[in-house]
Amino acid sequence: MEAARRRQHPGAAGGPGAQLGASFLQARHGSVSPEEAAHAAPFHLDLWFYFMLQNWVLDFGRPIAMLVFPLEWFPLNKPSVGDYFHMAYNVITPFLLLKLIERSPRTLPRSIIYVSIIIFIMGASIHLVGDSVNHRLLFSGYQHHLSVRENPIIKNLKPETLVRPPPAPCLYIPFFLILFMYFSGCFTASKAESLMPGPALLLVAPSGLYYWYLVTEGQIFILFIFTFFAMLALVLHQKRKGLFLDSNGLFLFSSFALTLLLVALWVAWLWNDPVLRKKYPGVIYVPEPWAFYTLHVSSRH
Repeated sequence: MEAARRRQHPGAAGGPGAQLGASFLQARHGSVSPEEAAHAAPFHLDLWFYFMLQNWVLDFGRPIAMLVFPLEWFPLNKPSVGDYFHMAYNVITPFLLLKLIERSPRTLPRSIIYVSIIIFIMGASIHLVGDSVNHRLLFSGYQHHLSVRENPIIKNLKPETLVRPPPAPCLYIPFFLILFMYFSGCFTASKAESLMPGPALLLVAPSGLYYWYLVTEGQIFILFIFTFFAMLALVLHQKRKGLFLDSNGLFLFSSFALTLLLVALWVAWLWNDPVLRKKYPGVIYVPEPWAFYTLHVSSRH
């Protein structure tokens, strides 16, 4: 009878079914352990490449497209080419984030993921409206290297409360939160698997360069540095457990490390710029690339 019961329920007495079920529950509700990290996930070349491509084309390329395409094709009373780029970004980026989470070695809390995606989409939609208005202001004489209050077309705007710049953009908080939650599962117990393949090495430079643009143009240095140090602390904590970053974790961490280096070089280069110093007062001085462009490049033409 006991043998028959074991044949009907192979996991009831500690067999492979029970071990598999226990591993599943640990992976779903627990932190990464050496047993769970025995097999690292393969490098997600397709997802990371799509991330890099859509970031460069739809985000960094958005203002460039608005400069290249003739204004007659997209009148100011209709959506601009940048608006269409932004709409595509608002759809593709959440989809890629969800696909990335699906491939996480850990089963992350779905409620937090869904709320983060919803907040990101809401923030990105608000950002779309702001960018659309900013595009029209640029064609009306708005000077990006000056503060909002110092721009000639803004000085006579009433009431004055409208002139106050909005708070730091919050749409990137859920974005970095999702990346960090994914990063928390990118550990392996095998040091031999803690290597990046050749394609990953090729993607580090464009990925890190894009995040430099995101941090500087989006003025989110504090959020970025907080995320980076949280990742560093997690790496040191897991190292004491005998765990190492897998190829995906190494790629993400290396991209952020390169971003930090580029931001430091950018700030050091423009440290003594009097005009940009006036626009970005305070302890955190991180000039925007497009402010540099309007001040030192476009003003010469």
